[in-house]
Amino acid sequence: MAIPILMPALSPTMEHGRLAKWLVKEGDTVSPGDVIAEIETDKATMEVEATDEGTVARIVVPEGTDNVPVKAVIAVLAEEGEDPASVEVPEAGAGAAASAGGEAGPPAGAAEAAASTAKVAPAEKAAASAAPKPTSAPAATGDGGKSGRIFASPLARRMAKEAGIDLSLVKGSGPRGRIVKQDVEKAIAEGVKKPAAPVVTAGAVPAGLSDDQVFALYEEGSYDLMPLDSMRRTIAERLTLSKQTVPHFYLTVDCIIDRLLEARARINATAPKDADGRPEWKLSVNDFIIKAWAMALKRVPAANATWSNAGIMLHHHVDVAVAVAIEGGLITPVIRRAEEKSLSVISREMRNLAARARGRKLMPEEYQGGATSISNLGMYGVKEFAAVINPPHATILAVGQG
Repeated sequence: MAIPILMPALSPTMEHGRLAKWLVKEGDTVSPGDVIAEIETDKATMEVEATDEGTVARIVVPEGTDNVPVKAVIAVLAEEGEDPASVEVPEAGAGAAASAGGEAGPPAGAAEAAASTAKVAPAEKAAASAAPKPTSAPAATGDGGKSGRIFASPLARRMAKEAGIDLSLVKGSGPRGRIVKQDVEKAIAEGVKKPAAPVVTAGAVPAGLSDDQVFALYEEGSYDLMPLDSMRRTIAERLTLSKQTVPHFYLTVDCIIDRLLEARARINATAPKDADGRPEWKLSVNDFIIKAWAMALKRVPAANATWSNAGIMLHHHVDVAVAVAIEGGLITPVIRRAEEKSLSVISREMRNLAARARGRKLMPEEYQGGATSISNLGMYGVKEFAAVINPPHATILAVGQG
């Protein structure tokens, strides 16, 4: 019996994820504990392990696919003695129920993601409906034309993309009309090509389309469109929500930090050396800021708070989230109970968190929560800036150049 592999929920709030990379291919044998894929959430990249033994019969969702719903079928294993070629992709709902022991099925949209190896984005659907449609041949859906979806193996899709073949013009010879490698090779030999995209002028763009839908209608080559990953999309949503729903007001003060810099140099000179003669720690100005901010919030408990609909939560300890720039976005690892920790402990912990943040290896509990944030742009020569509060925090400290 086919064994479905489902899109895992890597955090309590995760609804969708990006299938960043497959570490196995169709035909590979896997055992429980083998790492088979890498999944990207809005903040981290995490490895997915196999929980069953079998042969990878179908990779349903290609690597690089965004917005894959939790509990959607992403691959299928064939059990020992089962012919991988004869394995059918199970319904997403049935697979989720089987894997979860009868729990509630996947969220809406999981079945569509499981049934097709490439999910068409809403903007692309709207653009396709607005643009003139080719009438030379009916679309080959692989299911008798009932659903409008195109069923094709991942290899066939990759070959068609590289050759510029329109899969809707290819007749599938696989099970249930599925398009396979041989069908694409035949289409290439027969010269079946993708129809030229219609050139649409600004005056011909239908009214009421979003920016993405308008972009999709223009001729290729007029712009470079960088797809949104889950991190960029989440950052945009959260910052927009924050500025719209959280009343921001800004207070600015200049601080003389001569004594801080003197203390930093003096303390760093006392750091013990390791076997290679290197200091075991080296305090940064940011380490002092984290400690000072934590002590200040401890002195003013009303400011060490987070918002909830049930009431204002006054925290007993100061958990400070620190903004770390990473490729393509920002993440805020949290220093827990910062008011109790020494500068050297804060320094070591911050260096470890920042290094793993840049590698997108943080666990959700390491960047979620906290009661306040620090964003330091002083090292870039920025004198002053207005940071955006990270809900449900009540405060954020924006630090400029010393």
